[in-house]
Amino acid sequence: MAISPASTTHVASTAEEEAYTYLHQALRLGHYKPGDRLIAEEIAAEIGMSRMPVREAFRRLSADGLVTLRPNRGCVVAGLTLDELNETFEIRSVLEGLAVRIVMPRLTLESFEDLDRLLLRMERAGETGSSDWVLRHQEFHAYLYGMSERPKLIRQIAALHVAIEPYMRIWFDYIDKPLSAREEHQNLIDALKSGDCAEAEKVMQDHVLCTAALLADFASPSRR
Repeated sequence: MAISPASTTHVASTAEEEAYTYLHQALRLGHYKPGDRLIAEEIAAEIGMSRMPVREAFRRLSADGLVTLRPNRGCVVAGLTLDELNETFEIRSVLEGLAVRIVMPRLTLESFEDLDRLLLRMERAGETGSSDWVLRHQEFHAYLYGMSERPKLIRQIAALHVAIEPYMRIWFDYIDKPLSAREEHQNLIDALKSGDCAEAEKVMQDHVLCTAALLADFASPSRR
């Protein structure tokens, strides 16, 4: 049976989405390192598809800032210099501080129960040495900024988390667990409970910036 143009477009878009999802996850988990060249033919063979959807996925990843398309080298995994890493955290601190200010009036007893539960899951992952700690950490933050119900703000913060996730995982590889993480997140919950929007915003900003200072050492080239 002949395939209609509409069906062909749907198949292509589905393959592109599959390639994008596959590469996006691999980059987040640090399977590819900054400077690595991504070869469309090899990745297409891994996934089991033609190279064209992979090339389209490269373009989307470039728009996300996760890869760089270069005339002579093709698709290269983007890395962050220490200055760029610090800048990313500075932007995160402002945006997540804003999100905290927005969600403060929306927090309920159930919200705090959810935050306590997410913090416990994070702590347990850290105690077992599981790299799931990074995922649990993201879940905690995503729960908060997700309650802002501001789609553009949510997308921007989420993109920043994706950009730093490989570096968070490098950090976690060098330590038993982030020792100050539980205390810092508990301090944030306490600030949220206080009802003082300005204080809660500042606590969130300080928390994010503190993480940047700790992470910078482990993300430096000498540690890789």
